[in-house]
Amino acid sequence: MSKVLVLNASYEPLNITSWRRAVVLMIKGKAERVEHNGKFIYADFPLPTVIRLRHYVRVPYKDIPLTRRNLLQRDNHTCQYCGYSGDGLTLDHVMPRSRGGGDSWENMVTACVRCNVKKGNRTPREANMLLFSQPRKPHSSLYFEVTRQIHSGVHQEWKKYVIGIT
Repeated sequence: MSKVLVLNASYEPLNITSWRRAVVLMIKGKAERVEHNGKFIYADFPLPTVIRLRHYVRVPYKDIPLTRRNLLQRDNHTCQYCGYSGDGLTLDHVMPRSRGGGDSWENMVTACVRCNVKKGNRTPREANMLLFSQPRKPHSSLYFEVTRQIHSGVHQEWKKYVIGIT
């Protein structure tokens, strides 16, 4: 049927689970329904889309690795200069490495080959090329899956529980 966003007791997103697991947590009294989509499992039991745990769960911080795959996913597989989305995207350093720019979430974006060559060894301002969005590090590893669900139009109600999604 659908996926369910699981929030900690503090309303911080924890993970995404199946609707069956969410219902079990609610029946056991470990979670409460925060949002539902209007569909019903039983007559008086709406299908949840967001649940919140009743007790706070401490989760260790996990750093998100800076990989090509994660950068492409963060930028929605789209050139950040012209908007092209297709095959053959490259990674571009906003401040070129030859001028002191390093490999970081804030300095790397996806770009098509044409824009990457056009920009060359210059900053976007020097090349007169504007970025669609300022590059930044995702807030959590859950960010990618939640973004995919929201952009597909399935779970718009998740937006208000996740920081940094536009």
